[in-house]
Amino acid sequence: MKEQRYIFLEDLPGMSKQLADRLRELGYTTVESVATATLAELVAAGFEEKHASEVISAARESIEITWVTARELADVKTSIGRITTGSARLDMLLGGGVETQAITEFFGEFGTGKSQICHQLAVNVQLPVRRGGLDGAALYIDSENTFRPERIVSMARHLGLDPDEAMDRIIYSEAYTSDHQMLLIEKADKIIKEKGVKLIIVDSLTAHFRSEYLGRQMLAERQQKLNKHMHRIVRLARAFNAAAVATNQVMSKPDDIFSTSAVYPIGGHVVGHTSHNRVLLRKVSGKRVRIARLISSPYLPEGEAVFQITENGVEDVDERDR
Repeated sequence: MKEQRYIFLEDLPGMSKQLADRLRELGYTTVESVATATLAELVAAGFEEKHASEVISAARESIEITWVTARELADVKTSIGRITTGSARLDMLLGGGVETQAITEFFGEFGTGKSQICHQLAVNVQLPVRRGGLDGAALYIDSENTFRPERIVSMARHLGLDPDEAMDRIIYSEAYTSDHQMLLIEKADKIIKEKGVKLIIVDSLTAHFRSEYLGRQMLAERQQKLNKHMHRIVRLARAFNAAAVATNQVMSKPDDIFSTSAVYPIGGHVVGHTSHNRVLLRKVSGKRVRIARLISSPYLPEGEAVFQITENGVEDVDERDR
């Protein structure tokens, strides 16, 4: 027997208008967001524990979150989409492009192309599937004031897209603090559903957290908030079959003589365990060429890809230019 499909919060069993309005105030504006909420979050919203459990269960059944066999899971995974980066070599490194239902993290030093990749993906997601897109919109959270509309225009024109239409399909917000950044994600589910968002970008994930939580005495609180923030992003990506991309800053550990890498991503194990695919970006001195190294992935082998960033955007590089 097919489970009932709930469209609005008020449709959920035992959901009053007062409780639904309370959930919306806290950022739970869709059935999908309730389905991926925790029991403690709904109790904090004013639900009795038993009622909260029933509401979450109904929401999860409605969007078909349930036990499956490995074979059934493989069938479900066929719904995973991929967004081309613009470089065939970088796409190959990522198993065909940036995948939905997962977080892909790009980290590296200043000027290695992290934001440029975000701009390119925000345009490429709008392409039809046959051209490597998902025919969807992009949600872009900018914490370092690096978003530039003129880059969207040039990238869109190069791909044969109307620049004005391309910019209309990028929903942008600047995050001013770490709490504001978290709030934007917590309240994102409604606009994701309304605008057909298929790509969630956070550029940069850790900038505000790094500047606001200083010293070891604040490390535990920072990591707890980062953990909550990233898991909220994962929930959105899975609920809406969207890709999530986060950029990350780095730090140096000059005393680590055993490592082959001179830089490390911010956020420690919390970010490392939650990001599905982690990519280190490096710049070739004096050139527009970049080297991407896949550091970790649940199923892809480590490797490297060479690409370049030009006026047109992210592209493959001619071997003679390396």
